[in-house]
Amino acid sequence: MNKLILVPTDFTKVSDTALEHALLVAKTIGARIYVLHIVDNKRLLSEVRLKLNALRERVYAENQVEIGVGVRIGSIFEDIDKAALEMEADLIIMGSHGSRGLQFLKGTRALKVLNETEVPFIVVQERGIRSQGYQKILVPLDLHKETKQKLSVVADMANYFGSEVHLISPGEKDEFLKNQLERNIIFAKQYLEERNISYEVQITQNKSGEFTKDLLKYAAGIDADLICIMNFYDGSFMSAISSNEEQYIITNDSQIPVLCVNPVATFITERGVFAR
Repeated sequence: MNKLILVPTDFTKVSDTALEHALLVAKTIGARIYVLHIVDNKRLLSEVRLKLNALRERVYAENQVEIGVGVRIGSIFEDIDKAALEMEADLIIMGSHGSRGLQFLKGTRALKVLNETEVPFIVVQERGIRSQGYQKILVPLDLHKETKQKLSVVADMANYFGSEVHLISPGEKDEFLKNQLERNIIFAKQYLEERNISYEVQITQNKSGEFTKDLLKYAAGIDADLICIMNFYDGSFMSAISSNEEQYIITNDSQIPVLCVNPVATFITERGVFAR
């Protein structure tokens, strides 16, 4: 139980859904859960502590699972990453419900939270996690060499849940771009085969400009349980997914959870599970 999942909460339904995901993931990978609420005024501390204690008692009564709870003063846009690093969290699972409440994950402000976070980050909506967890994981591949980094996170998740990985790539016509994409696909296939992870490959009919629309259509078609994206917030032309499209993916109509990985120095430690 050395691994830790951090769950920010604002005590809404979507935060309960995030905790529901965390409970199943924690059970599967053998992790602890810490629920955190961030306030901007110390006068709220006593009230929040009462709510967190009630939440902890409810979780134990319903699931027989002990969770840690805490509150800190600060900003959700600045302090999630700080808390995650202080706690040495391996994963953050957080709810998104548009423009209402503390968990305001929409547009550039949403990406600001993700951009500042070195820890892998799952964003969920109101769709609950299935009893078997993340059985189908969709992984878009683009021209960035850094997209390979997320494969270590995906492989860990797939091994724990016995998942099937679906690789999807835009159908570029330009020979240079097409060759680069093919090299990334070959790398991904070899990486997954070496780890005995089953996979499928889908090349879209459209090139990068229509890629987000195509991948979400494909995700809905296979009834994906998780989409894993590399968060390229600089808007680089090498990415098939722009900043605006990341927000579109995070708030997708099918409410498929999205695993976001920032392109940082990535290596696998003895702790296993998520690379940092």
